[in-house]
Formats: sequence, structure tokens, C-alpha cells
Amino acid sequence: MTERAAVRTDHYKAFGFRIESDFVLPELPPAGEREPLDNITVRRTDLQPLWNSSIHFYGNFAILDHGRTVMFRVPGAAIYAVQDASSILVSPFDQAEENWVRLFILGTCMGIILLQRKIMPLHGSAVAIDGKAYAIIGESGAGKSTLALHLVSEGYPLLSDDVIPVVMTQGSPWVVPSYPQQKLWLDTLKHMGMDNANYTPLYERNTKFAVPVGSNFHDEPLPLASIFELVPWDAATHIAPIQGMERFRVLFHHTYRNFLVQPLGLMEWHFKTLSSFVHQIGMYRLHRPMVGFSTLDLTSHILNITRQGENDQ
Repeated sequence: MTERAAVRTDHYKAFGFRIESDFVLPELPPAGEREPLDNITVRRTDLQPLWNSSIHFYGNFAILDHGRTVMFRVPGAAIYAVQDASSILVSPFDQAEENWVRLFILGTCMGIILLQRKIMPLHGSAVAIDGKAYAIIGESGAGKSTLALHLVSEGYPLLSDDVIPVVMTQGSPWVVPSYPQQKLWLDTLKHMGMDNANYTPLYERNTKFAVPVGSNFHDEPLPLASIFELVPWDAATHIAPIQGMERFRVLFHHTYRNFLVQPLGLMEWHFKTLSSFVHQIGMYRLHRPMVGFSTLDLTSHILNITRQGENDQ
């Protein structure tokens, strides 16, 4: 294991935590010394022996110590271990790009931390509108970040991109901010008139980029008002409420890394948590055309809902 005295450590703030990291994480804002945040550590170490001795599932995951440790391996990046909801261990492969290694620290690793802490992680983007949080969930490639980018460009600050932490506060769901960056496809940048040369590619093939949002970020938790499931289809934009038990199915489906919920023994917790807030919020299915960009129409639908100030329950 790396000698601690020889490693530079920086302190950051993200997902409601203070993150003490051996890795430079330029995406994250620095943590103030006096901020009362729970601590997460990110350490560089050799995980290959532990990985070799573990039983794997889904090919590249392993669960040890009754869920206290979750390991996974990303070819070309690193082996990762998330322990006791407070520690991330990283073993980068030779020649691994730092951008590629960091992507999984701030994505899958943080998603596992949230699950271990029994904080609901939804897969999507969230923006702040008139003092409330509005979440956009959907499959990869559905256009969540693109729609969020358009809302941000209209003056509505970003709360989270990719992983949305939802906590229960005095019986109501609140969204905790992640960090001030979006991950956007090259086509989206071109559509918005943004030069990809100004942004860092997330993958070697230069098709997705890290885009800082700067001051267009809301860094305090907000109450969750509504969730929009973004679904591509072969017709014009359309919005309809999601009702009844369908809400549970949608939210489980769009829980970040939901395949870990059962092996971590969290099925009962997950259902009870959804039961505690699913009928307090608005939920809508927002259809968009499969071809072309329809962000203006989609934004109009979302803003109409926020102006109504009412939930379809």
C-alpha cells in the first residue's frame, strides 16, 4: 500500500460530503475547513490481490463482508473498492488516463457510498427552479443532461448531473447537490453552439465531454417537487402524469446502479423509502421525438408544471 506520508491529499465538497482524496479532483469545489460535513476518503492502493481472491458477479463486481465492501473492475481504468460507506480505494492500471479513473470515482463509487448510507441515488439530472428541485430521469442517451443544460442556459441552476442524491428530511424528500459539472455528448455541444475544444473529453474517442457549469450551480439542498421521466418515441413531445404503482416501478428502474440493491440487502429499505415520498411529489412521463432536438418544447412542458405548483398524485 502507498505510504501515506508520501501522498498529497486534497479536500473537496460534493454529494453533501467532505472528500479527502489522494487524487486531484478538479471537477469538485474545495471544502471549507469549518463545514460540518461527513468525511469520505479516496485512497490509492493495490487492490489486485483482493480482487483475485474475490467471487465476482455481473463479471466485474464483487461484494464482501455482507455488503460492507463492494469492488468493481473497469478495464483500462482501475480496480475500485468502496468500504463501510466512507472509504473509496482505487488501484489504477498502468497507463490509465486520470480522467477515466476519476469518472468512476465520482460516478459508480459515489453511487455505492450513497446506497451503503441508505441515501436514494437516482440516475439523472436535477435543476433548481423557484426554490425547489426538479429531477429529470431516463435511460442513458435519453437526453437528460441535454435538457438540463437547456434549463441551466435559461437561468435555472444545476443541482446534480448523473447521480441525484435524495434524502428524507423531516418526512419530505430533498435533493442534495453533487458537483458543478455536466457530462455532454458532442452532438449536444454542437447543437448548443459550444466548441468541444474548450472542454475535457471523458473518453478516448472524444464523444462525451466534461462541461463545468461555474456559477450556474445551486450548492444547497432543495425540496424535491417533481420528477420527469424522459422517454424517446416516434411522435411529437407529449407529457402525461405517472400514477399509482407505476411510480414505484419507474423509480426503481431509474435508481442509480439498481442491480446492487438486492445483493446489498436493500430491497426493503428501497421500497419503504419510496413509499415515504412517492405520493408527495409530482411524477410525469415526458416523451420526446427520437430524431432531432426538442429541448424548447420539453423545457416549456417542465416550466408549465412548475408554474402550476400542483402534483398529480
